[in-house]
Amino acid sequence: MSTGDLRVGVVGVGHLGRHHARILGGLPGVRLAGVLDLNRERAREVAAACKTEAFNDLSELPGAVDAVTIAVPPESHLGVALPLVEAGLPVLVEKPLARSVGEADRLLEAARTRGVTLAVGHTERFNPAVAAARPHLGMPRFIEVHRLGTFPERSLDIDVVFDLMIHDLDVILSIVNSPMVAIDAVGVPVLTPRIDIANVRLRFASGCIANLTASRISRDRVRKIRVFQPDSYVSVDYAAQELEVWRLVRPAAGAPTIEGGKQAVTNEEPLKRELVDFVDAIRTGRTPGVTGEDGRRALDAAEQITAQMTMAGEPPMAAEPAGER
Repeated sequence: MSTGDLRVGVVGVGHLGRHHARILGGLPGVRLAGVLDLNRERAREVAAACKTEAFNDLSELPGAVDAVTIAVPPESHLGVALPLVEAGLPVLVEKPLARSVGEADRLLEAARTRGVTLAVGHTERFNPAVAAARPHLGMPRFIEVHRLGTFPERSLDIDVVFDLMIHDLDVILSIVNSPMVAIDAVGVPVLTPRIDIANVRLRFASGCIANLTASRISRDRVRKIRVFQPDSYVSVDYAAQELEVWRLVRPAAGAPTIEGGKQAVTNEEPLKRELVDFVDAIRTGRTPGVTGEDGRRALDAAEQITAQMTMAGEPPMAAEPAGER
């Protein structure tokens, strides 16, 4: 690794990857060493905007960079990430970690063998409102999630569970310290051959129930998670980065009262926080905020959900040529 600025490359500079390049190009102690994309014209365009170079092939990265972030379609995650990890490069792979748990396991094993950082881009974990909510979460009993969006022009190579719901699966699994014991799910392909709207009810061994709805065919944009626990209620608006906490206060004498309201949240771009965390994890040798194991766990939950939908007569996620991320 270089002794000066950390040289970071970006593979895939579509809708999301170009934001990786923009942010990395402005981080202290980091040098955006170059970008790579199958669309070479797009790579040159982003490289020019970020004042860096455009690589022509994956084989050029080892030796030219100290770390890589990967924002290509999920079907290409293994093919891009594995040779870089095997070359000893730390990588951050956008969610989902891979197309399948089997592919994720190959990446995890390679990272363990080479002793390199493998981080996963579950950006909502770095949402300031989620971070501010964590000290208020102790014993979740019921969780309600709505992640609704308008019809996109990208990420149609995967269904809504792997595209949108997986964000909330990762957040829920990180706050409910208990294994899933039951899944009840329904998904409907409305505008594409894949599932566009899904509702899932998860039961955990602790007794906690999580109800999640994800849609990419809604008129309105909603991204909220509400957590109910004994004597308290926590509500996070991911998009607005707002947090509300309400508690039942039982005084020594007199009637109980409800106290709380909006909590202070310092707004910041979650993707920037994610990339800062990745860079710091490499520099310090600590584990990243979202590890490869975390990414595998969320992917496994998504696979179980879609398998349950398939058994109920819903179509499984299909693999076709992917569009821009």
